[in-house]
Amino acid sequence: MTRDSILTTLALVLVGGLGGFAAHLLHTPLPFMLGSLVATALSATLFARAIPEGYVFPQKFRLIFLAVIGVMIGAQVSPDLLDLLPAMLASFTAIVLFVGLAHGGNYLIFRHVGGYDPATAFYSGTPGGLLESIAMGEAAGADIATLTMQQFLRIILVITMVPVGLSIWMGAPVGSASGMTLAHASPSDFSHVHLVVLTGLIGILIGKPLRLPAWQLTGPLFAAAIVSSTGLGVLDLPNWMISVCQVVIGASLGMRLGGLRGRAVLRGAGLGILSVGLMLSIGLAFALVLVRLTGQPIDVLMVSFAPGGVTEMALVALSLNANPALVTAHHIWRIILTVIELAFIGRYVQPRTL
Repeated sequence: MTRDSILTTLALVLVGGLGGFAAHLLHTPLPFMLGSLVATALSATLFARAIPEGYVFPQKFRLIFLAVIGVMIGAQVSPDLLDLLPAMLASFTAIVLFVGLAHGGNYLIFRHVGGYDPATAFYSGTPGGLLESIAMGEAAGADIATLTMQQFLRIILVITMVPVGLSIWMGAPVGSASGMTLAHASPSDFSHVHLVVLTGLIGILIGKPLRLPAWQLTGPLFAAAIVSSTGLGVLDLPNWMISVCQVVIGASLGMRLGGLRGRAVLRGAGLGILSVGLMLSIGLAFALVLVRLTGQPIDVLMVSFAPGGVTEMALVALSLNANPALVTAHHIWRIILTVIELAFIGRYVQPRTL
């Protein structure tokens, strides 16, 4: 990295941190990631001339923080959760149907209402697998700026609408807006940092060769799940460290949205609302059916089907006194199914011809 690139990255992280802190004061869902994303995207658009030509946010730097988030999610997997999985067979099966219905409906929205080209519509409509959708969409010739915008709008709308809706329904804040966190350590407790780092490193080393979907995140996640579920160690970090990770990830993602103009964003937001409305309706329908089959409350099932950020949905689950790892397991399964679908269709069908 050049000196200019390093200084630009540090400046973007600082801007992202300020945006995250502002969002935290406003009690928004997933404040440090969303606040950082919005602040960085605005800065990249308004002050584009200040960013060196050809600058790209360093992915190896970002990888460190993605791995930490993966470890902290995987750490929620416990023996008690594994005991619950057989009883959730019906909901796991329903997610298979959910992915197909949601993706098909979204494609129709983006293709025929939005007028996007086939590849852009196809990859914009995936109900998960954000990084894979962007990477595969770019390779398939999709409009990468539009695709990135729609994917982030999906997450932003879901992790905003679901916690806000549940907060209104329950009469109290839920999710990160209620102060929930995946961390349990005190701000000055660094006793488990070495194990978190080691677990994340092992996850990265095994995730890429195994070609896991979103291996930067899921490799450490699965490694942490093994450590946590088998009792090999305790994986925990102070909450401020996790917030820093979210700021860096948000800043890197915000850079991808820099340069989009108001009309394109408004159009994308309208399509995003239609898309998210469709997916939440499908999820609610499945939740209503699964209440009797699984014995789980409808709000927990609804969160398990909401196609938003894994971390925020886990935090919402905490607010509902539900096992966050159980909700996370549904979302990981949704993401894996989506990536498998993308890989199959991308190989045998060619989305640009749909």
